[in-house]
Amino acid sequence: MQPILIYYIIINIITYILFGVDKLKAKTHRWRIPEATLLFFCIIGGAFGGFAGMFSFHHKIRKNKFRYPVPLLTIIQLVLIYRCMH
Repeated sequence: MQPILIYYIIINIITYILFGVDKLKAKTHRWRIPEATLLFFCIIGGAFGGFAGMFSFHHKIRKNKFRYPVPLLTIIQLVLIYRCMH
């Protein structure tokens, strides 16, 4: 397996977990993960994990800061990964 694919898988798992943890913290009124951190992880390759986390945890789906950029980043990153693999 290529290192870029390993990175992509790991960063997406981390991003997915971050969205889940932030949702849990929101429900329990505890200190939250900053939106900038969530977006940063999406930008550095974790957009698919963020997108999956948004919908599986029903978290940040109404915020325009996440609603439009995260799906767009997901498409871009998946295309780039596909092109790197072929």
